[in-house]
Amino acid sequence: MTPGSHARPAVEEQPRLSRLRTLARATPLARLRRSRPPRSSWPWRVGTPVVVLLCGGLFIVSAHNSHGTDLRPGRYTDLASLVQGESDQYDALKQRVAQLNDDVQRLTNSVNDSDVRRFQRKIEKLKDPAGLVAHTGPGVTVTLADAPADVQNGSDVDPNRLVVHQQDIQAVVNAMWVGGATAVTINGQRVVSTTGIKCEGNAVQLQGVPYSQPYVISAVGDQGSILSAIDRDDYLGYYRDDAANPLIQVGWDVQTEDSLTAPAYDGLLDLNYAKPLTS
Repeated sequence: MTPGSHARPAVEEQPRLSRLRTLARATPLARLRRSRPPRSSWPWRVGTPVVVLLCGGLFIVSAHNSHGTDLRPGRYTDLASLVQGESDQYDALKQRVAQLNDDVQRLTNSVNDSDVRRFQRKIEKLKDPAGLVAHTGPGVTVTLADAPADVQNGSDVDPNRLVVHQQDIQAVVNAMWVGGATAVTINGQRVVSTTGIKCEGNAVQLQGVPYSQPYVISAVGDQGSILSAIDRDDYLGYYRDDAANPLIQVGWDVQTEDSLTAPAYDGLLDLNYAKPLTS
């Protein structure tokens, strides 16, 4: 060691070397800890398969309940098929009602009681005026229809005058009653005291069933009296004027029939009505 140099005592080397060795040993371990990827949480490892299984179960349940059809009714675009399906369902329910009514009648007739027989005789007398008995005989048929498509597309007339409305059908039916008709049908359905006629979109609903035009209204009775009542009706006079107007051309056709059959009403006989609230 040269003169003038400042040498540190040897006793100070040991602490420094000790610190270096400690740092050298600690650094690789700290780096290893920092580079190790974080451990995944056990809920994710368990939850993910459970969610996948639940989704698969929902798909299976939906496919089973749909029976191959669309579960979203808003996607139906074929209105004619939808109306036909509803009409077929209604016919099936009517057949079921007729079968149950027959069962009730059979069980009632099997009861040997004087009071029951007296009420049965009253019921038999009321069946005809209630429309529960078929009528056959000469009559008149009136057919109403919307204006042709080319007229509707090219006419500047109010569109409401180009289609058949419920009041048009009601006017024909009322005129037939005034003319002494004994039975009236609309598209084959017997008209009774509880029959309701109302518009539903581009169709007319009759006794809960939608019908599209043309509307065939038939009446059994004296032909001359029925035709005369139709001719005298002021409302139907306006309708006939629209039918003769080349800018409107709503359908109007009258035919006499040598033999018409108005089937007995076979719908529901129960009435639903509102009841006043009691204080």
